[in-house]
Amino acid sequence: MISPVYDAPLLLVEREERVLVAADLHLGLEYELWLGGVSIPSQTEKILAGLLGYLAEIKPDRLLLLGDIKHNVPKTSWQEKKEIPEFLRRLCCQVKVEIVPGNHDSNLADMAPLGVRVRPSSGFVLDGVGYFHGHTWPDEKVMRADSLVAGHLHPAVRLPDPLGRTPPRPVWARARLMSAAVQEHYGFARDSEIIIAPAFNILCGGLPLNEPVEDLRGPLLAMADWESARLYLLDGTDLGTLSEIKAAHRKRAEQ
Repeated sequence: MISPVYDAPLLLVEREERVLVAADLHLGLEYELWLGGVSIPSQTEKILAGLLGYLAEIKPDRLLLLGDIKHNVPKTSWQEKKEIPEFLRRLCCQVKVEIVPGNHDSNLADMAPLGVRVRPSSGFVLDGVGYFHGHTWPDEKVMRADSLVAGHLHPAVRLPDPLGRTPPRPVWARARLMSAAVQEHYGFARDSEIIIAPAFNILCGGLPLNEPVEDLRGPLLAMADWESARLYLLDGTDLGTLSEIKAAHRKRAEQ
């Protein structure tokens, strides 16, 4: 069974093992904001406390961090060098920790303490589920898995209210692979289900899928049938398919 954790950007995969999945922590994002003139305290302790709380409540067999644990690229900030090793060490004291590196995770393997397993950036398969970050096409074995889980996109929707535009709200996205796209890239066809996780760090914002997208951000938008994808808010609200959400917005705009 694969199910989101209620009111949290976490996925629980229960097969032979219980795997808790978190994507896109972007630790050190505050440093980039500081360079841009915005000063906020480090959020690393807050993010760690949140994860530790869920680990104590859910008690999974392992915690899988699905890419973009750190934020700054290509360099690693002083904040990341100071905070990330201790962040991972404290998680390791509670659970087996594994990482699939994302496009922001340069030098992460050098910072990971003993006990943290860093998987290939091309992803891996566990209990029939293929895990990858999403910034590149995954390994062929991942694409042959029964189900796939990725991050990277920070999926969201923008739901307008009577006062106008509102900030994007993070969502879970469930879609089917586009057989033609998979066939073109790998030479075989698959239409497995893929689940795209929202970013765990709320400072990351999101990519509103119901608005025009100019930056493809890797292969995810090309490999899945997004118009028929179902979107869910973190509280479990089923918003319907992306095509239904877009149609409702067009109807509202015409009124």
